[in-house]
This record gives sequence, C-alpha cells and structure tokens, in this order.
Amino acid sequence: MWKYQHQLPFGIGKGCFLDKSFEVICNYSGKYPKAYLPGINNLELLDIDSYYEGTIRVNFPIISLKNSSNAKGVNLLGSPFIFSNISNRFAAIGCDDYDTVDINNSTVSGGCLSISTCDPTSKRGCYDFLCALSPNITHIFNADLSYFYSQNISQKCRSVSVVEENWVGSKYLENPRVLKQQARGIPAMLDWGEEIGSCFEEFSSYSTICGDRENGCSIKLSSGYICRCDAGFYRPHGLCSGTLLCISGHNCSKCPYGYFRYPRNSTDCYGGTAYYSYFTRKSRVKYIIIGCSGGLGLLFLLVGIWWLYKFVKRRKEIKLKQKFFKRNGGLLLQQELSSNESNIEKTKLFTSKDLEKATDNYNANRILGQGGQGTVYKGMLTDGRIVAVKKSKLVDETNVEQFINEVVILSQINHRNIVKLLGCCLETEVPLLVYEFIPNGTLYQYIHNQIEEFPITWELLLRIAVEVSGALFYLHSAASIPIYHRDIKSANILLDDKYRAKVSDFGTSRSVMVDQTHLTTKVQGTFGYVDPEYFQSSQFTEKSDVYSFGVVLVEILTGQKPIRAINTDEDKSLVGYFLQAINENRLFEILDARVLKEAKKEGIMTVATLAKRCLNLNGKMRPTMKEVAFELGGIRTSTGASILQQNCEEIDFVDGDISGHSLETGSSSTGMSILNSSSAFSIDAHPLLSNKWG
Repeated sequence: MWKYQHQLPFGIGKGCFLDKSFEVICNYSGKYPKAYLPGINNLELLDIDSYYEGTIRVNFPIISLKNSSNAKGVNLLGSPFIFSNISNRFAAIGCDDYDTVDINNSTVSGGCLSISTCDPTSKRGCYDFLCALSPNITHIFNADLSYFYSQNISQKCRSVSVVEENWVGSKYLENPRVLKQQARGIPAMLDWGEEIGSCFEEFSSYSTICGDRENGCSIKLSSGYICRCDAGFYRPHGLCSGTLLCISGHNCSKCPYGYFRYPRNSTDCYGGTAYYSYFTRKSRVKYIIIGCSGGLGLLFLLVGIWWLYKFVKRRKEIKLKQKFFKRNGGLLLQQELSSNESNIEKTKLFTSKDLEKATDNYNANRILGQGGQGTVYKGMLTDGRIVAVKKSKLVDETNVEQFINEVVILSQINHRNIVKLLGCCLETEVPLLVYEFIPNGTLYQYIHNQIEEFPITWELLLRIAVEVSGALFYLHSAASIPIYHRDIKSANILLDDKYRAKVSDFGTSRSVMVDQTHLTTKVQGTFGYVDPEYFQSSQFTEKSDVYSFGVVLVEILTGQKPIRAINTDEDKSLVGYFLQAINENRLFEILDARVLKEAKKEGIMTVATLAKRCLNLNGKMRPTMKEVAFELGGIRTSTGASILQQNCEEIDFVDGDISGHSLETGSSSTGMSILNSSSAFSIDAHPLLSNKWG
C-alpha cells in the first residue's frame, strides 16, 4: 500500500494536491487498497521516490501486439510525467521462435538478454530481450516498434513494455520467466521533476498545497516549476525557503520569474534572494500593490500628521488670541459696545488676520513712522480704505479698563480736524489701533523742511493754527467728556489731501470727569513742548495743552525748532529765546522770512502776543483753548479771509460730536501714539490691494 500521507505535491482529496496531475485516488475493492493516478491513464501508483529526485514508480501495463507491430500504449501528454530514460528499459516479451533481430542496424541472434547494448553474447535459449529506452520516448509509448527502432521486431514477440532497470536486476535475472508471469503490469519509473536550485517564495492560496509542519508546502510557480518549502522553513502566512524543481516535460529551458542563471553560461537555474526584484510575476504585482498601498498609506499618514500639526497650531493660536483678547479688555469693550447700540458701528474690532493682510504682514516697506511708543504702518482694508495701523511697543496691563474707555471715547469723536480712530485689534500681544490715513505729512515737516513743490504760506499757517485750536477747544469743552491731549506738537498735526489740519497721536491722552480740573500722572510728553508747571507738579490740566500749543505758534512765527541747535550762549530753548526777544523788542529779528514777507505787522503782533500768553509760567494766567480759538479766528478775519470760509470754520469749533459716555473711572489711558514720522507721507508706489482686486 502506498503511504500517501506526507507525499506532497501528491495528495488524496480536493485541496490536498497541487494540481490534477498529482491527484491520487484510492481503490478499496481488493484485499488491500490501491492508489491510482487518474490524470495519467489511471496508472497504479506503487511508490514515490524522494521528492528531490522527482520520480514515481508505477505499475506499467504490458502491451500485447496481437500479431501486429503497432498497438496503442500509454500517453503522458498534458502531464508533468515522462518516461525515465535512465531508470527504465524497453522489454520485448515472448519471442519464442526469435533467432535474429536487427535493432539499431546491429544483428542480434539467439534472442538472449543484453541490458546495456541489446547485443546478446550467448545463446542460452532466452525468450525475451531488453534494450535501453530510446531518447525519443518521452510522453507516448505505443507498440510501434518501427518508430523507435530502425527495423520491426519479429512478430513472434508477443508483448512489449517499459520496465524498471532495478527491478530487472533483482527479479528478472533470478527468474527469466518473470516477465511472462506479470500479467497485470510491471514496475516502471516516471520522472516528474528535477532539482535545479533553491527558492524563496511567498504563499498564495490558489497555487500552494501544504501538509503538516514536518513536510512543509509545495508552491507551483510559472509553468514548469515547483518550489517545495522544506520542513523547518514552513511559514503559514509568510515566505518559504526551499528547493526549486523543474517539472519534467515542460519548457524548463528558461528560468522562472524570480530565478536567475549563474554563471552567465550556465544552464542551471539558481534561486533568487528575498529582494522583490527576484520574486515571481505574481509576487512582483502583489508587492507593487503593497508598495503603492504603503506609499499611499505613508502619504496619508504624513498628510494626517501635517493636518494634525496645523490643527494643534491653529488651536494654540486661537487660545493665545483669546488670552490676549481677554487681557486687553476685549470682553469689556464688547460689553460697552452692546450697551451703546447706536455706536456699535463706530468702533470696529479688527481681527489680527485683517491687519496682517492690510499691512502685508507688517512689511517694513509699509512703515509710515516710528516713535517711542510704537510703529505706524500703512495698510489697505478689504473695502479699499487706506488706513494707518499703530503697533504699540508696550501695554500697561494695570490700565485695561481705562484703555477700553479711551478707545470707546476716541472712536466716537467726530471732528473734521481730529484724526478718526476707526477701530482696534485686541487679539495680539499689544493692542493695535486703526486710524484714517492722512497723506500729506506733518506741520513740522512744512515748517522746518520747506518743500519747494508746495511752499507753505502765512495764510495757510494761520488757517492750520485756527483749525488746531478749534479741535483742542472741542476736546476740552465741547465734548461731553473732556479729553486732555498731553502731547500737542507740530509733528502731531497732520495735513490731509486738502492741507487741512488733523490733530493726531492720542497715545498719552486722558479723559477726565466733568468736575475734574487736573490729572496727576507720570510726566509724559516731548521735550520742548512740556508745560514747566506740569513738569514740576506732575499735575496736568487743560492749560498744559494750551502751553504746548503756544510753542507751536512760536514755531510758526520763527520757523525754528523747540530746541535750538546752536553753539552760542543764547538760550537753546525756543520759548526762552522768543520771550527774551519780545521783552527786548527784538521780535521781528527772530521771525521767519516768509512770515515777514507775507504777514501784516498787526497780525504778527497779535499772534505773538497770544503765544506769549499761552506760554505764561503760571497756568492760571493762560487763556483757555476757547479763547485762543476765537482770537485766532478774529485774526484770520482781519487778514482778509472770506466771510463764508470764516463762518464755516467757526462752526467747526463746536461742530464735533461725541455721543459716548465714560466708564466708571476718573481717568483713562490708551498707552498708544500715532503717526510720528520724520518724512512726508505719500501714497505708496505699490498700494495694498483689497480682496476684490486680487
């Protein structure tokens, strides 16, 4: 009985053999069960030799000639099996009257056995002869003797067959009549595989048959090859390292995918390594798919990591903005806006992204001016408005409530000669303020750096003085909540496109209660403009703004800076120099040439006298801004300004509007400044664009 349990690639039952050629069926009808190969003429399977030898032993039928030299035999076409030329012999049986047979053009007499050459050397009355199997016999064995040999065998020979050489040596020589006694067949050897190298393959369910762990698996490769996964290398879900066999009878002249010939001229195939380039075609496709999938997976992983990074970063930015917004008084400002529904649109809360986009991410080319308290950038909002964005350097966290109060108040100021605060951004570390953009520079530039293209006239200077005084009068008296500017100077007086004055820089401004007469604060301001009384007492009053405005009047009259750059023993302070000249009746010696040329003497004396009163060391002796404004207005009338123009400007003294109200605090602080530039402002050569312009 054939022991089939561990003889891969052969097997009994569906799924237990590699393909139909290796299917084995059992016949239990006799005393002992017998194994058959239905794929090759239902030959009885006697034994399977070593897997590495690639041979099996079958019971080969004896073919009767029936008085003919041609009879059908065994056909192995379509299977991996071939007749073994090495292990088999051709047998002619029952040649009783045979005397001389011509085989391969050699005369053979006596009909006696010669296994090696089929050339009998003795006449011992033998009835059979055996010859080496013709190399032409591979898949088909028919009893067409003339096909295999040069001449027909005598018809006296009753039968022919293929017989295993080892069986002949052990059985036939002992009993020469044994061939005739084997009625049901004689043992023959069939080749089905030849070991040609090692292999390293992956499993796939449709091409693999596996036994137990001791016998491993057989893997069918490309046509003509099998890889046996040896015991000890068995991997149920991985790769198999084993022996590569070329299935006999198939086209094994080329190495299968995954194997190479080495050396170059060798005909042997050697197993590939674990590198993907040596895998089979199916393996390569699979690994390409795995590689692509892995690549896509890695790509998705990287995208996921990037998205997660952006998400976490975005969350941190949002939390940081919320932190700054709360610290900078955003909640308080929102509460104030919600309690003044009519003023909600007057104070806009800009986002940090809005202002980053407006200023081209705070590009250095957008800088309009830099001062001690911050930097001012030119920007364009999405609606096309040109604005000035003030980025402060410092923030006083202890005065958040006062700052919000001041923002609300300043944003509601509506006066033609005061720079309009459009809104703010509280999402940044320091608050950002957004003002209307004033294009034509400062009064300081026109006085001290005279521009030939637009020489400033006495009439224009006087008009600017009237407009500034009217704006300060409005802040001090006409507004519902008095505001002290605290930093009046020519550099903070801007000129718009029509050269109208615009008071700016409320960085040190304070709002006060109506019944309050002064503020006690840390001394702040610009040297040369600061009220000496405020400098000594730290108490700022509305008369301190009057003193600073008096210095501006002296600048207009003399054309000199508040601190004179001289190397003589004369007073370096412009105020001291001016007062000394008046006391010595030398006023006209220190006046600016254009003032002397264009102004009337009476007008000059009136303005100089008003400036002297504003510069009185005793604040109580100084005029109020209301008095200053009306006196300057009268001077303009006397110099010939049109009645219509004068009437319009008089209205401006009280025509401003501030409808908001102060929070419950006595003083407040913005801690911000605006437009402190040393050069004339002009529209950029490359203006910022809004979204709708691309």
